[in-house]
Amino acid sequence: MAIFVPRQAYDHLSSIPRSYFLGHHAAGLSKMKGLLASIDLVVECRDYRTPLVSRNPLFEQNLGERPRLIVYTKQDLGSKFSSEDKKREEIIRKWDAPSTSLFSDVKSRNAIRSILDFTRSHAQTSSSLFGTRLMVVGMPNVGKSSLLNALRNVSLGKKKVAQTGDQPGVTRKVGTSVKILEGEHGREGAYLIDTPGVFVPYVPDAESMLKLALCGNVKDTVIPPTTIADYLLYHLNLQDPKLYNHYCEPTNDIFVVLEALARKQGRLKKGGLPDFESSALQFVQRWRGGQMGAFVLDKVTEEALAERGRMLEMMGGSMNQARKTVKQLRKDAYLVDT
Repeated sequence: MAIFVPRQAYDHLSSIPRSYFLGHHAAGLSKMKGLLASIDLVVECRDYRTPLVSRNPLFEQNLGERPRLIVYTKQDLGSKFSSEDKKREEIIRKWDAPSTSLFSDVKSRNAIRSILDFTRSHAQTSSSLFGTRLMVVGMPNVGKSSLLNALRNVSLGKKKVAQTGDQPGVTRKVGTSVKILEGEHGREGAYLIDTPGVFVPYVPDAESMLKLALCGNVKDTVIPPTTIADYLLYHLNLQDPKLYNHYCEPTNDIFVVLEALARKQGRLKKGGLPDFESSALQFVQRWRGGQMGAFVLDKVTEEALAERGRMLEMMGGSMNQARKTVKQLRKDAYLVDT
């Protein structure tokens, strides 16, 4: 029997779109900037599985004058809580210094209490008698609204107040402030404002765009589901092909996996043909839900720390730089076509 050899690089990148910066992203960022004078602490959410590419430099550029707490959400979907994971988290803390970094899972009350404790300590340093105002920001679908709901539930025993969903764009406007901590010593409590996700204006690295799509930071219609599923298969094979062995034997051919899934679940079209798109979405959703392993998509090493500045520049830069880049790429594409 032949030994299975997984792909060591993902080569199907030429047709990947590089932008998902929508009108309500720009409007939301503008509104956040206008509220900044009344904000004591910015809570920036990033996805634990993509600590590099879910970082949006626009927040530092536009909201950087306020103290910042960085929360890496969905830790349960990316961490095995091993020594290797702890080492990675230490590297991430170095990246983020002097800001404080916390790693969170909204289902973990201890993790949520850590965020509340940080908020409480920050509030105690404030001289304001009108309470502490926080703003939660992040890329689309990184778990901002879920975090807000968890903070209120653990702190106040309140039911969810922010609408959530498994696709980006559920929160499209800056919300009103919501209490997450009761006041102490005659002061008002802490209040948090939910905001819409803001994508980077342009992603020059196609594989970074695929990582964001796989984690659900762009709508599943932007990149073909079979492409996202193929990228997932690439990572599953590098981690452990047994993660999908209830469908088929190890393979680098995504359509072999999707046909097996389709026939197993009855996802068939007329004539008994497999519905590849539906099967691809199901395959990806199983991973997003933590049913096919927990691992990080970004390479996080000590060496990567030296490349941090270059990566951040690639992942957004300024708005003017992004517009110039997009304009130049469109011009180049036009010249190629003609």
